[in-house]
Amino acid sequence: MGRVVITHSTYVEGLIPLLKQLALCPGIDTVTPAVISRVRGRSSQMRLRVSAPITGGHKLVARRGSSVQEVFVVTGWSREQLQQCLDRLLGQTPPNSNSPEGERS
Repeated sequence: MGRVVITHSTYVEGLIPLLKQLALCPGIDTVTPAVISRVRGRSSQMRLRVSAPITGGHKLVARRGSSVQEVFVVTGWSREQLQQCLDRLLGQTPPNSNSPEGERS
């Protein structure tokens, strides 16, 4: 079970509860929300995608409305495993027996 590092006073709406759920998954060590900014266009619902590899994990991009926020995740999971977990947390895919939560790294 990992932890969520609270470092800012402002977050994309609805992001922290999702990150707390992610941190409960085995194999997730640390989840750190980072810089938030405004972008053109709007995303009516929360979107989380794996953006880039970092040392020891991956960078995510969280988007809702006209805000976007970087999130750093320290984990041994592959990009695909992490994206599958994020999709499940967002309700975009049904859970199955091949979930990364059951795997330990």
